[in-house]
Amino acid sequence: MELVIDLHLHSRYSRAVSQRMNLANMYIWGRKKGLNVLSIADFTYPLWFKETRAQLEEAAEGIYKLKREKQLEEEFNLPIRENDPGMSFMLSTEVACIYGGRIKDGISGSYRIHNLILAPNYEVALKINKALVARGFNLNADGRPILGITAKNLVELLFEIDRKIVLIPCHIWTPWFSLYGSKGGYDRIVDCFGEYSKYIFAVETGLSSDPSMNWRINELDTRSIVSFSDAHSLEKMGREATVLRIKNHESRIKNEDITYSNIMNALVRGKEKVFELAYTIEFYPEEGKYHYTGHRNCNVVLAPDQVKDNGVMCSVCGKELTVGVMQRVEELSNTTDQNYTEEEDIYGTVWLKDKKKKKPSYVNLVPLLEILSEALHSGVSTQAVTTMYDSLISHFGSEHEVLLRAPLEKIQTLHGVTIAEGIQKVRQRNIHITPGFDNTYGIVEIWGKKNQITSEKKEEPQLGFEF
Repeated sequence: MELVIDLHLHSRYSRAVSQRMNLANMYIWGRKKGLNVLSIADFTYPLWFKETRAQLEEAAEGIYKLKREKQLEEEFNLPIRENDPGMSFMLSTEVACIYGGRIKDGISGSYRIHNLILAPNYEVALKINKALVARGFNLNADGRPILGITAKNLVELLFEIDRKIVLIPCHIWTPWFSLYGSKGGYDRIVDCFGEYSKYIFAVETGLSSDPSMNWRINELDTRSIVSFSDAHSLEKMGREATVLRIKNHESRIKNEDITYSNIMNALVRGKEKVFELAYTIEFYPEEGKYHYTGHRNCNVVLAPDQVKDNGVMCSVCGKELTVGVMQRVEELSNTTDQNYTEEEDIYGTVWLKDKKKKKPSYVNLVPLLEILSEALHSGVSTQAVTTMYDSLISHFGSEHEVLLRAPLEKIQTLHGVTIAEGIQKVRQRNIHITPGFDNTYGIVEIWGKKNQITSEKKEEPQLGFEF
């Protein structure tokens, strides 16, 4: 059995976040997505801290249930999934450590590192908030606060409060705000966290990278590669997620198994007890906003081989380009060899697996709303798309179930050839993506620029299954 977790997202109190991001809506959409453990997000924001604490009750160590859970289940007729452990919340928050000292070509600058903090309970979370306020940090300014403290000193402060607190560097390749970022990061974990680097047992891929890119970095060999959505809206939750599996594969997940400690231990390589990291659900990294190097305003975009030939200075404005994630991986990589194989499962879904068979596999997906939008020639928020989305969820139980395991022939029977074909193409990695760059999302085309969507009247659609 599996436990699908998304521990990095934001509440409506963070900048540029949907006002619909409250616990009730997060619960409803978490159930639709197929999530089992979701972050409450932004626990450093005082008003949100009080609001969530009043709405939740502790169900197990560090695991919280929404008091209105049964009411929401009945009111919104949420799908029932066999042997599903339901949905719970954990405490996490993203903080931005911004501090001086960066030296590049003899010029001082600043480091800008985003980190995810996970707390074992509300009591510890409150201690964290008080410690940050005592340092003079303004927690009322934004749900994701800016801290004028080094990443190393942040870990030191947290461990003085409670050693069960966990810190995971966020979206570690993003140029402007990350551990390895080209504009504000480091080349090595130890340079960032010093003697505390041994306690950084997991890192988050971010939308513009996937596990195989991270497998090229030697110092990540002993660390878990996790993926979370960093969602600013309900629809984006679960677009990336980490999936845990009960270590005894024949056992079912019991409520008492789902605890903060068991989930965190699953991410520490060699320390797994109840759960182990089974796989991650990934964005296609090309769709991320910083995959390639470029300048948005100058309409300049370069792949790594083009950067090698042309350098990182913009041919239009003459300024330095925003060095993308793929280029940064090339710079820090310890190998150029392809380190993964592709393997198709019984549902026609292609998984990427570590050649050495030492690391969890992963799958790249396109969000269901985006597939439906292209299939129906309609915007992702239109009535036609949302109605079809809810119909698919109602029939198959969750978005992840539709994308990964729902039988294609049944999708076709219930929802038509075009929808089934689109889902199959994503499963088979048979899509076209124009890579994103310099804060611009990549463009996904399920059917490609020159291909036409299969007609609903076509009698023999080539969907890869037999009737």
